[in-house]
Amino acid sequence: MHPAVAVGLVFAGCCSNVVFLELLARKFPGCGNIVTFAQFLFIAIEGFIFQADFGRRKPAVPIRYYIIMVAMYFTVSVVNNYALNLNISMPLHMIFRSGSLIANMILGIIILKNRYSTSKYLSIGLVSMGIFICTLMSAKQVASHPSATEEDGFIAFLWWLLGIAALTFALLVSARMGIFQETLYKEYGKHSKEALFYNHALPLPGFLLLAPDIYNHAVMFTKSELFQVPVLGVQMPIMWFYVLMNVITQYVCIRAVFTLTTECPSLTVTLVVTLRKFLSLIFSILYFSNPFTTWHWIGTLFVFLGTLLYTEVWNSIRTAPSKDKKETKKD
Repeated sequence: MHPAVAVGLVFAGCCSNVVFLELLARKFPGCGNIVTFAQFLFIAIEGFIFQADFGRRKPAVPIRYYIIMVAMYFTVSVVNNYALNLNISMPLHMIFRSGSLIANMILGIIILKNRYSTSKYLSIGLVSMGIFICTLMSAKQVASHPSATEEDGFIAFLWWLLGIAALTFALLVSARMGIFQETLYKEYGKHSKEALFYNHALPLPGFLLLAPDIYNHAVMFTKSELFQVPVLGVQMPIMWFYVLMNVITQYVCIRAVFTLTTECPSLTVTLVVTLRKFLSLIFSILYFSNPFTTWHWIGTLFVFLGTLLYTEVWNSIRTAPSKDKKETKKD
């Protein structure tokens, strides 16, 4: 796959994936478990056939390390899903998860003893400020949300605080998983397709703990209104159609990001993913009419600029012309 095609698929797959997720979450806010299970099952089956060769191919990385990685990955996925059911809006959910830079830097300093440049610390400051502004504005909206009694409003605010705590916990676990993955790749080499398969196949038994919730939502999805599927000309419950499209777009998104990591520099990958998140956020706000104030926009801008500064895009843009001139002189 050409890198340009992969970039297009990242935007198309990842952005449309967010749309179908929000269509599901707006109707059934607690449906995250069944959606995640469907994604994991699809990617696990595909990986079992094409990556594991029906179980005949041995993994390059010992299974015990994948079990540790999977435990963290499964925890992050489940906690992030439950956060949507705790008065956390989709825009705030996406913005808060952009704080992965902060979590990665903090744990990198503590665990790996890394040291960073001044621009890196400045970028983290911008991202932190952006997330703080958006979180504060959302807190005011939750606190001032009209309810039957003041007690109901206070309870809603407590649920929102629990949602923020859940997102923070998931952010730290995700950052720890990234550091664990980094040290693992240094020792055994990069095996992203293999990791993708085991990260989705090994957690499947864990969904048994969530079986009642998954079954209840499956029943509710089946009872949803029928939808005429374009091209195929068949009818199916509209919520199952959203799940199907979410699974397909999630697969396209993950595979496209993987292609970029193998074909492009990490800077390019980070920039593409950052722009994708920002575009998804804007689309979510405009299309779904999510409440977003001027302060939210300012906070989002801080997050976006901070992420770009972290990836040193500005330096790359400035040094690119000089490099081209040097190469031209050499020729």
